Amino acid sequence: MNRGLWLGAGAYILWGLLPLYLKLLTGVPAVQVLAHRVVWSLLLLAIVVLVLGRLRTVRAAARGRTLALLGASATLIAINWLTYIWAVQHAHVLEASLGYFINPLVNVALGVAVLGERVSRVQRVAVGIAAAGVLVMALSGGGAIWISLVLAVSFGLYGLIRKVAAIDALGGLTIETLLLAPLSLVVLAYAGAAGNAAFGQERSADLLLILAGPVTAAPLLLFAAAARRLTLATLGLLQYLGPTLQFAEAVLIFGEPLRPVHIVTFAAIWTGCALYAWDAWRQSRMVAAIA
Repeated sequence: MNRGLWLGAGAYILWGLLPLYLKLLTGVPAVQVLAHRVVWSLLLLAIVVLVLGRLRTVRAAARGRTLALLGASATLIAINWLTYIWAVQHAHVLEASLGYFINPLVNVALGVAVLGERVSRVQRVAVGIAAAGVLVMALSGGGAIWISLVLAVSFGLYGLIRKVAAIDALGGLTIETLLLAPLSLVVLAYAGAAGNAAFGQERSADLLLILAGPVTAAPLLLFAAAARRLTLATLGLLQYLGPTLQFAEAVLIFGEPLRPVHIVTFAAIWTGCALYAWDAWRQSRMVAAIA
């Protein structure tokens, strides 16, 4: 349990600190950052799969329906990553953090609508309060709400697909990255032919782009290890570490303006998230007591 907490906290803290890394690549077009993220992640994941002796297992799982689902999830995670990179580079970290605060509640809505999952009255109220906050921001025009919605919905749908795909976290991420690699290589080749390639211009930028591999893979692998050791309720509480850190960085480090509409929206989102987390924790305690 303690090890799982450290692993989970480490994953979400790394995700929360990701804007600090991406800010260093502001001069690199977002689509090139994404392409490098895919290519260097694939290299690292391939090494991990080979070292662990998982190649045969991954190849056996990635076929038929599972491969089709991973194609869809790869598209969604690429949209999510590209939107997030662009948001950080263009001073929209506040909206990005809002998207990841909304995401757990989007997951609840998708679970009900698609999987037929049952939720408690408290959880329905939590989703309603969060939705009201998003509506306030959308109607006021107080920020790029589309960023928040694209991030929340794309990652929610990604999670839904990965939930039903019959493959583990490492294998799934490896195949997704492999599917995105050809287009990523085309992007990098086109940038090189056009003389716009960021790689090869400065040693510091090259090193940062190479680091995109471990920066992407490390928190995902930590999360996969934590998920095997912790309850979903505990993971649900830990996941707010990431967007909380992003919010703090946006205001305290990057100096993004915190307008009244942001305060109202975040207050509603935080209230909804707190209600949802409390109810999930309460239900897990009841189940544990019965067991």
